Amino acid sequence: MTIIEIFLIGVALSMDAFAVSLSSAMVYTNLTPARSLSMPAAFGLFQGLMPVAGFYLGSLFSDIINNWSGPIALVILGFIGINMIREGLSENEDVSKKELTFKLLILQAIATSIDAFAVGVSFAASGAPILKAAPIIALTTFSISLAAVFIGGRLGEKLGEKAEIFGGIILICIGIKSMFF
Repeated sequence: MTIIEIFLIGVALSMDAFAVSLSSAMVYTNLTPARSLSMPAAFGLFQGLMPVAGFYLGSLFSDIINNWSGPIALVILGFIGINMIREGLSENEDVSKKELTFKLLILQAIATSIDAFAVGVSFAASGAPILKAAPIIALTTFSISLAAVFIGGRLGEKLGEKAEIFGGIILICIGIKSMFF
């Protein structure tokens, strides 16, 4: 497997992380620079670790992951998305006080990286070099998510209070996509 093929796999895997980073940055407009970097770092880390886990544990859990990754992602992202929409429709909440918590960030990182576990299983089956691939996937996801945070921050400033509703809809759509595709 070439570096270009691994990079393209990293791009494909990072699309959910891109969308979640974009929607989170739209909603949490008061992110500090450190908090802004925490999203790409978490998504990159999980996207890099999950293929390694899939590579080494894949034979034990591949059926479970293949059968349940969609529903798990739908439940996690759907729950977060519904919460965001509910809070966006609430009139008594101050948007400037919304905070991206560590717990929420980890849930998002897990939900967006479940498919990377399955990729790790396929790497094991094909004999692909996982220790070469994982850092490339992680750095690709980090870079793409970082761009999403920047874009999302700008969109959030323009959308204002509607950003949370829009971000929630994006997360629910990603969860539905995970369930069926």
